[in-house]
Amino acid sequence: MPPELRVVDDLPQAAVQLFLEESPRVVLLTGGMTARNFYERLAVTQYPWEEVECFFTDERCVPPADPLSNFGMVDDVLLSRVPAARYPMDGDTCHAARYEDLLREHFQDGVWFDLALYGLGPDGHVGSLFAGRPEVEITDRLAVEVPEAGWEPFVRRISLTLPALSSASLGMFLVAGEGKREALHRLIGGADIPAARVSPKRLIVLADPAAAGSTGPSA
Repeated sequence: MPPELRVVDDLPQAAVQLFLEESPRVVLLTGGMTARNFYERLAVTQYPWEEVECFFTDERCVPPADPLSNFGMVDDVLLSRVPAARYPMDGDTCHAARYEDLLREHFQDGVWFDLALYGLGPDGHVGSLFAGRPEVEITDRLAVEVPEAGWEPFVRRISLTLPALSSASLGMFLVAGEGKREALHRLIGGADIPAARVSPKRLIVLADPAAAGSTGPSA
């Protein structure tokens, strides 16, 4: 089933509204500037954050204070401002097996997120799973090390695998800018890109008009 596409003029606000409608308690967070704009809005929204647990799709192998750190960005604009529990990947050690152990210990009955946020790379990657890389094909693990990034910044990474990324009641892609237009069309069309292989129970794509172009109606 293809994802539901919603073209919106104010993408961060639309994402906040969907977040509030879904009222998630276990959330999978992603990096990127589009997500950052959403987190900034979310941080000033009234919500029972003390009931929320936050996990991460992927991380660059850098310290949290490094500008490339996904956790560092999310902590700066959101997590340092709300009392949610956070479970970041360790960019210092870049130890994927350790994050997998954390997930398996935390989710005794199997990993499951109420809401998973995804970014869409211009090349169609999701998390740090890049087309043509062996990590995309790994299905018997929850987290993997990605020694060679397929898109900038070209640093080593950790990423959840496709089965882990797909373990969600609702998945939400946030897509902004003309530079994402081709990737978005490929995602909606079910092309053979990593992002099109994510399969949560329900999948919504929020895109701004620049990214959507002539794809789909505005909402």
